[in-house]
Amino acid sequence: MTMLTRHAIRQVTFQTLFGLAVNPDAEVEPMIEQVLAGDPEVEREIEAPEEVIDLVRNVQAYQDDADLQISRYLVEGWTLERLNLVDLEIMRIAIYEAQRGNTPAKVAVNEALNLASDFTDEASSKFINGVLSKVLTF
Repeated sequence: MTMLTRHAIRQVTFQTLFGLAVNPDAEVEPMIEQVLAGDPEVEREIEAPEEVIDLVRNVQAYQDDADLQISRYLVEGWTLERLNLVDLEIMRIAIYEAQRGNTPAKVAVNEALNLASDFTDEASSKFINGVLSKVLTF
């Protein structure tokens, strides 16, 4: 199996976290394998890479802390429940990586913006950048 780049690991992590959010009964490893099986550039006999499993589980474990930080910078009257799930999952990954992983804050924000350009629109990218710039002051 081909080794995944850090960006590809983040993409698969994002897609897995999104899938788990909309299907809370799903398990992590089968969801990762399903995400990878949908990628035409990845071999079909797929085992979930440890790097992805670890990142998914770590982001999940840090979710409450990340959510609290995100909620501090929402406009009055807005809650996490009102946020686009894509934006929320992207921010959760970036916050975890910058605060608990070994990723510098600027790199985590840049990677989040790369994910946003892959999975959402320009308005969401600006929103993500604004919130992460406040949460991850650098």
